[in-house]
Order: sequence, then C-alpha cells, then structure tokens
Amino acid sequence: MLSFESDYIEGAHDRVLQRLVETNMEKLTGYGADPYCESAKAKIREACSCPDAEIFFLTGGTQTNMIVIHTMLKAYEGVLAAQTGHVSLHEAGAIEAHGHKVLQLPQHQGKIRADELREYLVHFMQDENHEHMVYPGMVYISHPTEYGTLYSRKELEELSGICREYHIPLYMDGARLGYALMSPETDVTLPVIAKLCDVFYIGGTKVGALCGEAVVFTKNHMPRCFMTMVKQQGALLAKGRLLGIQFDTLFTDDLYFKISRHAIEMAMLLKEGFRQKGCTFYLDSPTNQQFIILEDSEAERLREHVVLSFWEKTDDTHAVYRFATSWATKEEDVEALLELM
Repeated sequence: MLSFESDYIEGAHDRVLQRLVETNMEKLTGYGADPYCESAKAKIREACSCPDAEIFFLTGGTQTNMIVIHTMLKAYEGVLAAQTGHVSLHEAGAIEAHGHKVLQLPQHQGKIRADELREYLVHFMQDENHEHMVYPGMVYISHPTEYGTLYSRKELEELSGICREYHIPLYMDGARLGYALMSPETDVTLPVIAKLCDVFYIGGTKVGALCGEAVVFTKNHMPRCFMTMVKQQGALLAKGRLLGIQFDTLFTDDLYFKISRHAIEMAMLLKEGFRQKGCTFYLDSPTNQQFIILEDSEAERLREHVVLSFWEKTDDTHAVYRFATSWATKEEDVEALLELM
C-alpha cells in the first residue's frame, strides 16, 4: 500500500536513530540541561544568524502553539490567525481551552494579508467599545501554510512592520519549515525569519525527527519563567536529551536542509507527473504538499492502493485531496503512484 497521507508517517532519519542509540546509556542531566541540548541550541543560533536567540525544545506542534500563545498573551488577549490557520481549525480548540480566543482574518490560499491585518487593528482601536472586547495580542502565521503556500520576504516584512507598530509579536508556526526553506520559489531564509519574527519554531516531527519542535525566541521575547510555565502545562520532558540529540543531529552537516530538499524534489516530481496526467490542481503549491481535485469515483479507486488525505469538497461529485511527500519519500513510490493515476 502506498501512502502520501502526510509528512510524519515514517519514524525518523537513520542518523537521528543512530545517535539516540549511541548516546542511550549516557547519564545526563534532565529537563534539557544536557550538553546535547546546548549543542543543538548553538547550532540553531548559528543557522539563524541570531546569537542572542533563546531556544526551548518541545515535543509536538499543537503543544508548542498552545504553550507559546498561552505564555506570551495576557489574560484579556487573543491571537490573530487566518481562518484556515492550524490554530483556527485543527487543534481541537487548544488555544481557546487555555483562555485565549482565536481572532480570525480572511485567508488567501492560507495566507493573511498585511492590509487586512492593519484594517482589523485600526477598526479595533477605533471601536469605542474595544475595552469590552478581546484585544489582539499576537499575530500567528504558518510557513508553509496549510495549503503548502509560502510568504514572500516582502509579505513578511509588511506583517512584521505592522506588528512592531502595534507592539504585538509575530509568531510563525514552522511545523514544515524545512520544506519552506528548501522550496526553489522562496526568497526567505532562517536569518530572515529570525529578523522579522519575534518567535517561531523549527519543526522536527515532520522533518526527520521522531518528535520535537525547536522554539526560537528573538529580541528577548521569551516569557519570564518560561520553563516553569511549560512544566505547569505538563509539557516539560524529563529526558530532554531525546529532543536535544535529535536537533543536534539534524543541524549537523546541514542534514535538516538536505532531507528537506529531498522532499521538495519528490514533490516537484509528483507535481510534474500530475500535470502530465492532466490532473486539475486546486492551487499552485511550491512545497511538499500538493493538492488536486479528483472525482469521487476516481478517489475511491485510488484509495484501494494509496493512502491520501481528503481536504475539502468542491461540488457534489468532486473533492480536493492532498498528497504529501517527506524527507523519506522514495522516487519509486512517486512513480508507482503516477502509474495508478
């Protein structure tokens, strides 16, 4: 059975597993105070060209979004996000469960626009009743978006400028950040992200790690007593080494970027194959997630041989399906899928 269901269906890169085995019997201090976590942080700071960055390792994306947003917002503040943002739709109300409303903005192929963000903030402040309302206290974006689309450097600069004008942090969800950075269509780099965002995370779960996300705070934005609040939420991993070793490996010899590039190469091979087969694309994605429109009967036929993700209905007989490649996708699997189309 072929599977293009998602980019976290495999375990971890062999080098990550090898390092976990090699270091397994070492006796190390817990809670991330071990030399591997410190080494990983140093390598990430260097990759971001941000020597003052404060870094903390957490285990998963929803956990990371919830903790970052909860610890950075005041009790009366909410987070602005696209209607299709992960925190808006697919995190089971994790943000709201911790007392912060998700304030939705219009989405444009998964992205928010600077002019609409400014309009929201201007209208909020001009509303004579705004003291009775949830204050916009943070802007959340994901890169790539839920639709595999990318922000340009200019778009990030515009969003960052507005956030600084209104003194609210810009937070980037980087669950698939490696695949964004290695897209041939991007002009955004890690140093650019570190310069323009106040906090972001580098996703490991979807990019070669068993689990783990590296939260990067810039401009002294790490909340006071952050580790204490992480523990309060039940998210402090006693064996923090498990995350540090993985990220230390991923950021050695550019492994993170090399395996991300492989996923993009497989996605572009798949994309060209779909094009040659005459498939209808839902949108033009430059990353590892490709979205095509299939007739229901065709989708059911494919599902006898391939695991794929339903995305949304387009009419009574057609729907959008997502095909995701990853660091582990094999070229022969892409070819086998295209043979079935």
